[in-house]
Amino acid sequence: MTLRSIRNLTLLLGAAVASGCTVFPNPEPPRVMDLATTRDVPDAGHTVSGTLRVDTPYASEPFNGSLILAKPTPQEFRAYEGTRWRDTAPVVVRDTLVSSLRQSGAYSNVITDTNPAQAELTLVTELSAFHSETPESGPQVVIELHLQMIHNRSRASLCTRTERVVEPASGTSVDQIVEAFGTAGSDLAARVIEWSTRCDYPSRLRPSPETDPPRQP
Repeated sequence: MTLRSIRNLTLLLGAAVASGCTVFPNPEPPRVMDLATTRDVPDAGHTVSGTLRVDTPYASEPFNGSLILAKPTPQEFRAYEGTRWRDTAPVVVRDTLVSSLRQSGAYSNVITDTNPAQAELTLVTELSAFHSETPESGPQVVIELHLQMIHNRSRASLCTRTERVVEPASGTSVDQIVEAFGTAGSDLAARVIEWSTRCDYPSRLRPSPETDPPRQP
């Protein structure tokens, strides 16, 4: 390269910097996806007379991040490129449960673990699956959540259960996978509502069939 060519390249780079541009392309921002439920929330029928705090699920790697995960083999996880959940997977699951429990009228009040208010009950959970798979039967998503209802005053465990939801996907694209996650999230929320209202609550908290369940926005 001649001295004149070097001088011309220097001038070109200087002009680009001065104009606020860069000679290197900026990577495209990732698409940010939400766990959009696809079905109406079932009515709980009865209301537990107390406030329920829903803790953010415990999750170990790789489920404690915001990547949308695929598991092509039993030994390997991969992430969909250029796409992520709007928050970590545990927070997305927690928010889905909170929203659905409020709409169901299952409890007098439902709060998250970020709320300093007192609560009679706490829903403690562990997220052990939140990914897509592609078995011979076709693509699907899997959500597995271990649930435990705690009475805060006595610290007693009122009921426990593990829910595993497997939802077929219409294809392997990220949009089809996220859509299947939404259907699986709706199914999971409905199961949690049904299970939680059948726990062995103290007498003063037990649902009253004579009381119409209040709904929260």
